[in-house]
Amino acid sequence: MAYIQISGLYKSYYPHGQELPVLRGIDLSIFKGEIFGIIGFSGAGKSTLARCINRLETPDAGSVSINGTDVLALGKKDLRLFRRRVGMIFQTFNLFEAKTVWKNIAYPLVISGVPKKEIKRRVEETAELVGLTDKLDVYPGALSGGQKQRVGIARALINKPDVLLSDEATSALDPQTTLQILDLLKKINEKTGITILMITHELEAVKYACQRMAVLEEGKIVEEGSVRNIFNNPESRTGDLFAKVFFRLNKDSLQQNGMYTI
Repeated sequence: MAYIQISGLYKSYYPHGQELPVLRGIDLSIFKGEIFGIIGFSGAGKSTLARCINRLETPDAGSVSINGTDVLALGKKDLRLFRRRVGMIFQTFNLFEAKTVWKNIAYPLVISGVPKKEIKRRVEETAELVGLTDKLDVYPGALSGGQKQRVGIARALINKPDVLLSDEATSALDPQTTLQILDLLKKINEKTGITILMITHELEAVKYACQRMAVLEEGKIVEEGSVRNIFNNPESRTGDLFAKVFFRLNKDSLQQNGMYTI
């Protein structure tokens, strides 16, 4: 049974009074505890989909259910509580430059009124999970890009969410740091069982971290299935282009490992 069930999701914007359809009937099933990838080119609707899942955007039609909760039916109070169950990490880190790493991680708990003793315990626990124990007194300006993203991940995890939305979280990082962050997300997934939705245009990230994936094209899911099947036998224009680029860029490495199949 699906843990996240999205059905008939539509969303349009109205720049200059003219309709701009962004999501055109999204149907998607994601299972508990998996790392699920969504790929698509710029403008395909990836970030809008993420923002509809956690109700930062309200869809025009359709439904989003997470562990049986009808997300679109929640009132303001219940929505605030629900958002604690859905962590989100961003490409741009979104850190408070004037606050230490400790205060950045603790921020969601502080504004929720969690007791100081509990905040201290959870910050230290989460910092250890993401490898930042020795950076808690440092300010973001003294951190590398990978360390900043670890702070963003820690802040997204501090409320012990059931779902983690990763919206282009590695796009601003170099390849080596990207690999480190993907390894961290896999470690967190294995240790906590959290469901991770990885939204990206980076093929290597999906191939490395995800078990299943969907391809988003012009606001529609055009194929969904195992990463291996979609990469080896794409059935959509976008999937085919992604696969060709991936195998072309990685041909030598894949041949050496007996993985080159196209």
